[in-house]
Amino acid sequence: MAWKMVDGVVTAWFDAPSLIAGAALAARVAELSAGTVVDLRATGVRVRLDAPAHAEAVSAAARDLGLTANPAVPQQVSVVIEAANPAEVRGFWQRVLDYMPDADGGLTDPLGRDPTLRIRRSTEPRPLRNRIHLDVVRPEAAATQASPGEASGPYGVRHSDPDGNEVDLVPGAPLGESSRTADWQSVFSAMACYRVATRTQQRDLATAAAALADDRRFPLLIDLRPGLVILDSGKDQWEDDAHGLDVDFTDLAGDIQTAARDLGATADPGLPRFAQLFLDAADVAAVRAFWVAALGYTHDRRAGVSDIHDPCRLNPVLVFQELDASETERRRQRNRVHVELAMPPDTATTRLATTLAAGGRLLDEQGDRRRIADPEGNELVLVSGA
Repeated sequence: MAWKMVDGVVTAWFDAPSLIAGAALAARVAELSAGTVVDLRATGVRVRLDAPAHAEAVSAAARDLGLTANPAVPQQVSVVIEAANPAEVRGFWQRVLDYMPDADGGLTDPLGRDPTLRIRRSTEPRPLRNRIHLDVVRPEAAATQASPGEASGPYGVRHSDPDGNEVDLVPGAPLGESSRTADWQSVFSAMACYRVATRTQQRDLATAAAALADDRRFPLLIDLRPGLVILDSGKDQWEDDAHGLDVDFTDLAGDIQTAARDLGATADPGLPRFAQLFLDAADVAAVRAFWVAALGYTHDRRAGVSDIHDPCRLNPVLVFQELDASETERRRQRNRVHVELAMPPDTATTRLATTLAAGGRLLDEQGDRRRIADPEGNELVLVSGA
């Protein structure tokens, strides 16, 4: 069955041999509904429906185009903060992330790209620093406006919410000095966000960007949202040593910018945002191996880089840094931040077994929720229901 309920949203992934092939499906989906969310990748297309009634029409369009559903791909990573005062914590993170409040008391990315932030009440005292924090990168003007006060830390970008949960709010920068890339921001990824007035304009921009990227064999990320096209290199992938291709990404970005402007699309320079998770670990190799297995992630290709990422580039990057093994009390303290992974029940059973085999400890089970600790106690909640 192609369609799965993932984190409350009817979702499917269709394998595709290229961005152009995926763009053809994205164009068909856009004809059905302006509210459907489409994530176009070099290996396939994720479709998240605003109305389940469109599912059969999308599946039929995929079959017409020779694209096959892969039900093993859909999953969704979110971040959970446990707080003594959720309202105060929520206000801090809404400012930093520029998210929207949701019906469950958490915060959601209005662009549907970065992880949902769930905020739950807890009165358990945990005074020491977490071993998990977020990095958020936004354009310099947006980061300055969002800054919740004086920063600290070795790079001068660390902020703490009222409960002590930390974020590194990092200012981005333009992607070079050339006017050919004026629409692009470097926010760890290279990203450009274009406002479009019609579905035809959206389709044509996505198709043009896909063709330009395919021509250079570059795995560009193309996300379609109502009235918007988001073009993204993926973290660090605009840098030569990261992508490992014989391609100058800034030249590709310039060609895409020209195509977008020719189509009448308008860049919104304040929208780019990148969010990732940082985990401190005394034994980085063991903790990293756990999270690779638990999330189905893959290693960064570069030597000496600890990043792991979703092979489809649909969920946040995780980065690992060494924690002084002498910080025993901090290592024993349960984090106020943990990761939640939502996936369909038929794939969750296998993932649970893989996760435990990679050094995880099952802490408890409640209904469709399984709480698992990595080798150093950082927690993942595997959610296998609708």
